[in-house]
Amino acid sequence: MKITLHAFLLFSLASAAAAGPFEQLRGGLELPSAPEPSLKTEADIQYLQGDSRYWVTVAADDKYDRTALLSAGMDIVEIGKYTVSGFIAKVEMDQLAAKGFIVTSRQSIQEYAKKHLKDFPAADAAYHNYKETVELLQKLAADNPAETTLFSIGKTIEGRDIWCLRINPAEKGETPSARPAAFFMGNHHGREHLTNEVALGLASHLLARKNDPEIKKYLETLDIYIAPMTNPDGAEYDIQTGKYRWQRKNMRINPDKSIGVDLNRNYDSLWCQAGSSHYPNAETYCGPYAFSEPETQAVKSFVGARKNLKTLMSYHSYSSLLLYPWAGKDVPLENEKDRKVFEAMAKGMTAFTNYKPQQSSDLYVATGDTTDWAYSTAGIFSFTTELEGTTFYPGAAIIDKAVSKNVKAAVYLLSVTNDPYQLAK
Repeated sequence: MKITLHAFLLFSLASAAAAGPFEQLRGGLELPSAPEPSLKTEADIQYLQGDSRYWVTVAADDKYDRTALLSAGMDIVEIGKYTVSGFIAKVEMDQLAAKGFIVTSRQSIQEYAKKHLKDFPAADAAYHNYKETVELLQKLAADNPAETTLFSIGKTIEGRDIWCLRINPAEKGETPSARPAAFFMGNHHGREHLTNEVALGLASHLLARKNDPEIKKYLETLDIYIAPMTNPDGAEYDIQTGKYRWQRKNMRINPDKSIGVDLNRNYDSLWCQAGSSHYPNAETYCGPYAFSEPETQAVKSFVGARKNLKTLMSYHSYSSLLLYPWAGKDVPLENEKDRKVFEAMAKGMTAFTNYKPQQSSDLYVATGDTTDWAYSTAGIFSFTTELEGTTFYPGAAIIDKAVSKNVKAAVYLLSVTNDPYQLAK
């Protein structure tokens, strides 16, 4: 993970104005591609020996089965026609049969790791860890002082700052603005490192192209915020040993000594009613109460202090989906005008990504979700992007492609942030 190389390559955009927006993202240089997963020895996975999670495949006919499995503590990662696969702790796995579910296959996380684990950071050196993310944000701010401010929206449970880059030449720091605002967030879940790269790529793109007529228009009229790492503790823990840990949650130590709360189930929107778990050991643990975590409290305070927020994007991975409310209710959005705006925005963004747009609860019901809370509380047109890939660790070769698609989609979102309701006319 070489910050100097990656930052330089990102900044090469500034001298590539004649080229397309992403052809020169790496300055013409090739980044290392991740190798194919190789079989690991027992010695390679010793650090996982205390991990009680299993990778399971469970029969599930529809979204109602999927919702019940989430509530039972399963972290659904892959959805088949009549099955789902994902991680679940052994205690919760042993209870699935009593709840009427059939586990069609299972393997311990140690067995799973032998087939799927890739070393970090050697194989994925292009990804930014927390230190490198902060350094790149600082460089972007230092190189663009007239347009940017870098500040922390709060601290994590382990004391790390949650950094946010503001792009607004008119108002600096945390000065209120009357400009329509957009908020982009990454890394709610620690293991979803590609989301951090997309957010950083967006910041780099906007500033490298700040004099292009289209981008200049947005910088002159909008208030843009980018927070690439919402859960830096989880992201750092995921790579701490030099190998991936599949860490989804934050780093709270629960009463049963398990680690973490699922931050994307901790918002105060029908908190912990469906699609999330009250079991602390579960991957979808909603926490002891809504906004129990300093990370979600920081987002709450940030959003609450900015009445000008019109749009929000929360990046996740993986599935190639673009999701919009409701996540926590199995009904269409009741406000027909707002529903038309969501659908039109989703169609506009997926024209660039070729992801599938849909209401979140069409997959399964999941309460305590970021986007539901932001929309229901503040009327913000909020989306979840599930980035492309077939694993949480897709290697370095995917970065350029994912950044290219999703930055174009983000620029489209900026183009309608001034007045989202124009899409309902």
